Amino acid sequence: MIFDAFFKTLGQSGDPRFRRVLFKGLGLTIALLVAAYAGFVVLIQWLVGPDATLPLVGQVTWLDDLLSVGSLFVMLLLSVFLMVPVASAITSLFLEDVAQAVEDKHYPALPPAARVPFWDGVKDTVNFLGLLIAANLLAIVLYLLFPPAMLFIFWGLNGFLLGREYFTLAAARRIGTAEAKKLRRRHAGTIWVAGTLMAMPLSVPLLNLIIPILGAATFTHLYHALSRQ
Repeated sequence: MIFDAFFKTLGQSGDPRFRRVLFKGLGLTIALLVAAYAGFVVLIQWLVGPDATLPLVGQVTWLDDLLSVGSLFVMLLLSVFLMVPVASAITSLFLEDVAQAVEDKHYPALPPAARVPFWDGVKDTVNFLGLLIAANLLAIVLYLLFPPAMLFIFWGLNGFLLGREYFTLAAARRIGTAEAKKLRRRHAGTIWVAGTLMAMPLSVPLLNLIIPILGAATFTHLYHALSRQ
């Protein structure tokens, strides 16, 4: 079921409308990643002081380092961790457009979906982003206790959280948030696996740039498959 949803998503990559949303999402993903990295540089400067240094970059000098070649490699490396909150932010901004493109092609008989109010989406995204950051900060304890399992803990934790968020948003368009949560609880295992399979490529630099949009489309298919069961 999960792989069927993913291959349907890949099969739509030639659709001009879907491709347009994909490129818009890619551009915003890169912008959010750069912003997250800029925030990281500011945080390093604040914690360590003006003489802070980063591997490959050397002394942090704010704008110069953001534009340097060495900084690009550091940003790609940090994208393993930064792309998880970026993927969260992408959901409220693009899931509606992605889901509509998917439904127009694969589920044309459906009535129009209820659009989630913009500020409600922003509020949900901010709340989920806080949960995501807090959970990953707490997970540092597990990373220290079980270093060999660090990557699997990272995938499992963020797969659970991202799957929960993506599925709820995809389902809420059709059945409302309350019913979406009920459906999510009934299929928690499947959704966790799907989220984990999304979190894994998010930890691969460059490939992770397109995963948030592909994930939104895949979870749209997954919702329709699970809702028929």
